[in-house]
Amino acid sequence: MQNNIKLFDNPFSKEYWKQAASELKNTKTLIFAALMIALRIALKSVSIYIAADLRISIEFLVNALGAMVFGPVVAIAGAAVSDTLGALLFPSGPYFFLFIFTEIAGSLVFALFFYRTKISVTKVILSRFCTNFFVNIVLQTPIMALYYQMMLGKTYKILNLPRMIKNLVLFPVESLLLVLFLRALIPALKSLGYKVSDISNLHFTKKNIIALVILTIIGVAAVAAYVLTK
Repeated sequence: MQNNIKLFDNPFSKEYWKQAASELKNTKTLIFAALMIALRIALKSVSIYIAADLRISIEFLVNALGAMVFGPVVAIAGAAVSDTLGALLFPSGPYFFLFIFTEIAGSLVFALFFYRTKISVTKVILSRFCTNFFVNIVLQTPIMALYYQMMLGKTYKILNLPRMIKNLVLFPVESLLLVLFLRALIPALKSLGYKVSDISNLHFTKKNIIALVILTIIGVAAVAAYVLTK
């Protein structure tokens, strides 16, 4: 226990998911989730587009903050709503249902790493790597290929590599931004009565920097291997 908050060592327990599901009955949590959804949708309109279907956004900061507060069950529902409304209000092309899975996966990753647990720089780094590499590259690549083929009648090969490079380059930068963002916002959330961990472990160490470098190298090596086999 920490400040009367039940914390879990990992999300692989029945009690953890029971707690996460109970957030659906918490009015305060649902109001906060609605606010996070609204912010995520608004931030979709201010993304910096560097090419077709290739953009830079700070939406992930709001996504992480929300998932930390309301957990994986509400995060999945919130991601579905955010993706659907965002596509309708700020369309960047034909609506394609499969994009909802990358939105859900990204929110779920943050929730599994941050909800009702001791948050550390290591967890922040791992959450960004899982999102940038496994969600934005591994999962989204075949979805983007299907989108271009089914909706646009084109091939996605030209934009595939730039998107991979963007995610690898931004990974360490976004990890740093997320650490600073959570350090700034967690105390405010605690003062408002939201049940989150503290910021005692949100300080970079040499091991964290080494982890950033190693994970970046792993990502680059994996992408290089993918490109060379094509």
